[in-house]
This record gives sequence, C-alpha cells and structure tokens, in this order.
Amino acid sequence: MTDIKELLDSEAARINSPEFIGADPVQFPRRFEALQDIEIVALLSATIAWGNRKMICSNCEKMLRIMDYRPYHYVMSEAYEDLEDCNIHRTFFARDFRHYMRGLHAIYSRHGSLADFARHCGMATADFPAWHLVEHLNNVLREANDGNDDSRCLPLNLHTTALKRINMALRWLVRDDGIVDLGVWNVIKPSQLFIPLDVHVGDTARQLGLIDRRANDRRTVEELTAILRQFRPDDPVIYDYALFGIGMKL
Repeated sequence: MTDIKELLDSEAARINSPEFIGADPVQFPRRFEALQDIEIVALLSATIAWGNRKMICSNCEKMLRIMDYRPYHYVMSEAYEDLEDCNIHRTFFARDFRHYMRGLHAIYSRHGSLADFARHCGMATADFPAWHLVEHLNNVLREANDGNDDSRCLPLNLHTTALKRINMALRWLVRDDGIVDLGVWNVIKPSQLFIPLDVHVGDTARQLGLIDRRANDRRTVEELTAILRQFRPDDPVIYDYALFGIGMKL
C-alpha cells in the first residue's frame, strides 16, 4: 500500500491546485462571500453535477442568472414561485428547483445559516454526517412542499445511495486547505467527510485495488473512505482529487 499512498499523494497535490477551479462547479460558490450565498450555490451546483462538466458549468451559470446572482435574496423573497417552467439541467426542471427553494426558505427562515441548521439537527455527532444531514433536509423539503418528496433534489434511498453530490458539496464547504475547497463550515471536521463516489472514482479505485465491490453505493463509499482514512486520517477526501487525476491518465 506504500506505493499506492505515494501515488495518491502525488496526484492529489497535482490536481488540488488553483488551475482546477475554472473547469469545475466549485467555481460557483467561490464567487460569493456571504455564508448563506455560498451554501445555497454549493448545494444547487452539486445537485446538478452529473454528466458533462462543460454542460454542468453552463447550467450552474443559468441557475445563477435565474437568481439574479443574489441567491440568498432570491430564496428569502420567494421569487422562485414566479419562475416559469423550464429545463435547468437534464432531468432537473423549474418544478424541482422550486421544490428545493421552498425547503431552503424554510431552513433560512428558522436558522441563520445552513450550518446552523446542520448543528441543530446533530450532524456533528452523527457517524455518517452527510446521510444524517440529508435525512433532515428531506424532512424540511417534504414539509415545505405539502408532504411531497422530490428525488431530483436530494436522494431518498439513504440506506443505499452513495450520496455523491452532497458529499462533494460538503467537501467544498468543510475542507480548509485554502486551495480549491472553501472551508467555510466548522460544523464537522474534514476527517468526518466521505468520498464523493461516482462511476469514474469507483472505477479508478478498483483499478488501483483499493476496493473490490462493483456497486457504486453507500457500502462502497464507507469501505473506500475507511481505506483512505488509513492514508490520511485527518483528511481522507483529499484523495478525491487523486482518484480524479489518476483516472484521467488510466
């Protein structure tokens, strides 16, 4: 495993650089200074972060335009209720966007920030913080939408989902090395994060012999993160960059 750790450390250092930002959805929350704006844009950008990266970034820009580049004001003014039906990204439409906005309005009406909401729901002491947070987020979104769920906003199958997009948003919010990720949250520590597992990261991890399971599900996330914690207990998801970078070469 020594050789693999050296490879992972080298690739993580190479990819985790300012040059990474311009082609990645992380660029969008980085445009803002107010915590609430950062949180909203991080969640929304991560929500549509699937498929072609160029298209993802184009459609993140579309969402910012819809919000007149004032995300928190847009949420609190409930301007989303006047949004006409449109496609935002692939299978994510205006109706899904409104569903999410109503939940965020409820959260920000009761709490000063999403971070405060996360503290309130006990995220910091949960064994699986991301899944714990999404369970509580889904409860609020359901309540704000007359008892209806919307899996295009947040996954509902929390026993099995890898929760890739939320784990990525949490990487942005929590990791604090001052390079790519923003590090604006102190609700949980970087050591409590889980790897954002998608097909690409999973395939790379298998080719390196880090995992054997074929499914890109929650169990695989737990197994892979446990291995990465052996390499860097304080910051296992730094290797998200490495698995991305190595995969580009394999």
